[in-house]
Amino acid sequence: MPRPAGRCCSSGALRRRLPVLGWLPRYSLRWLQLDLVAGVTVGLTVVLQALAYAEVAGLPAQYGLYSSFVGCFVYCLLGTSKDVTLGPTAIMSLLVSSYAFHDPAYATLLAFLSGCIQLAMGLLHLGFLLDFISYPVITGFTSAASVAISFSQVKNILGLRGIPRQFFLQVYETFRRIGETRVGDATLGLACLVVLTGLRCMKGHVPRGYQMEPLLVRMGHLIVWAVATARNALVVLFAGLVAYSFQVTGSQPFVLTGETPKGLPPFQPPPFSKVTANGTVPFGQMVQDLGAGLAVVPLMGLLETIAIAKSFASQNSYRIDPNQELLAMGCTNLLGSFVSSYPVTGSFGRTAVNAQSGVCTPAGGLVTGTLVLLSLAYLTSSFYYIPKAALAAVIIGAVAPMFDAGIFRTLWRVKKLDLVPLCVTFVLCFWEVQYGIVAGILVSGILLLYTIARPPIEVSEQGVLLLQPASGLHFPAVEHLREAVHQRALAAGSPARCVVLDCAHVSSIDYTVVRGLADLLQELLKKGISLVFCSLQPHVLRVLLSANLEGFQHFPSLEEAAEQELQGSNRVLFHDADETMLPTPGLIQ
Repeated sequence: MPRPAGRCCSSGALRRRLPVLGWLPRYSLRWLQLDLVAGVTVGLTVVLQALAYAEVAGLPAQYGLYSSFVGCFVYCLLGTSKDVTLGPTAIMSLLVSSYAFHDPAYATLLAFLSGCIQLAMGLLHLGFLLDFISYPVITGFTSAASVAISFSQVKNILGLRGIPRQFFLQVYETFRRIGETRVGDATLGLACLVVLTGLRCMKGHVPRGYQMEPLLVRMGHLIVWAVATARNALVVLFAGLVAYSFQVTGSQPFVLTGETPKGLPPFQPPPFSKVTANGTVPFGQMVQDLGAGLAVVPLMGLLETIAIAKSFASQNSYRIDPNQELLAMGCTNLLGSFVSSYPVTGSFGRTAVNAQSGVCTPAGGLVTGTLVLLSLAYLTSSFYYIPKAALAAVIIGAVAPMFDAGIFRTLWRVKKLDLVPLCVTFVLCFWEVQYGIVAGILVSGILLLYTIARPPIEVSEQGVLLLQPASGLHFPAVEHLREAVHQRALAAGSPARCVVLDCAHVSSIDYTVVRGLADLLQELLKKGISLVFCSLQPHVLRVLLSANLEGFQHFPSLEEAAEQELQGSNRVLFHDADETMLPTPGLIQ
């Protein structure tokens, strides 16, 4: 007996809101095995990256771990991609450092407000707004972030202290005080960088299809892949053992991470006020202090997550729902703020590890989140001996590939104008992140609006003046069209002739254009020149007919317009109805 339609619709809507209901009934033991392997692999990576990214955010190390487990559990229920992992990332940590004043209270409140904004965008289906951020702007920001984050860790590689966080001051002070470099930190940090780079290259050269190889060869490939995948954990573990051995002997040549509070974070509301030595900072003042971060952090977090999800979805032939991703992100940041998390987003590096480990469902995140909680409960005392130079090497190794040097050459070949928003974003992000992003979006918007205001118009002449706009006509473009007609049909010494406006490519029109065309019709009629429209799309034709334009003439096709002109005048307008008889069109830009 068929189920009622209403029940089917409600079941489908529930499955869209809770994607876990789509894969959980089909879950198998084979999937469980692969999800366990992937979850453990990602967990080993995220624990150490969390400690390192907390340093980038300017927060105590434990806040990186506090930010690493909520997303694992929430995304398992609400996420639409089997590969994506949510947690602290280099870019989000940089943004938190810029807007939260290195204060955990501001960072937690920023997570709460960002989650509210993202949740509202998901419920209102506003994910399309991210489409207005062009690829050159995104690449300019990520490349600048890669350089800024990498250089911010140079001080830890060299063992320098008291270096300011503002990029240009940081560069100046680092080079000015390079003579104060600690030999131990520099040696360990550079060694870790070399090992991480070597293991990364090894992983890239491990063949994928080696199932038909002998057993020993397959085992060798598997060992190389496992070591290269867990390279961050292995390098930090080795560095920690070296630091501990020095500690036992009574000397310590490295700057260590130090004490990390043990135990799980308390579950409590985010701080809506802050007590300082000078009094209490109210909620309104805290929101005002966060400023542009309330727009930049939610948008960049969503942009990063959706870009990663779409990338891996296309590689693995499944679809994602951007608005559902917004809901997952919003719930993660909203709930995370109750356990002292700072804003998180999708991590490209950990998502790649997740996919390469063979994850089958988002359930792998449950294993990763559990490992983070176990680390907080039992392993924080071990983090004391991790040298900051080793964590700095992990960060540099993670963010260095984000710098896309080839994009400059690619854009030069494809479209040189796209280099403008790329360079504007890249340069200004070193000054202030929000200035770089906003300026890049504005420049991209201006370039987009210019193409709307000055659409290409193909012009050809042979007794009749034929104009063919290449796109929709909107109010900024009406003067451009009138100027094209004036230059050819109303110029001094130009013979009177018919003007044919071929609107085959015009898909939209607005009232300002209608008024402009009415004025143009009157101008041409006074000069004894007729203006004929052809190939109008139905909805555009309805708009023009409703305006009751005086002298308006329309023909369904260019051939019919030509035939009508032949019948109505003694001039030979076309030798044949075939468009190939027209001269080669020119192009008005």
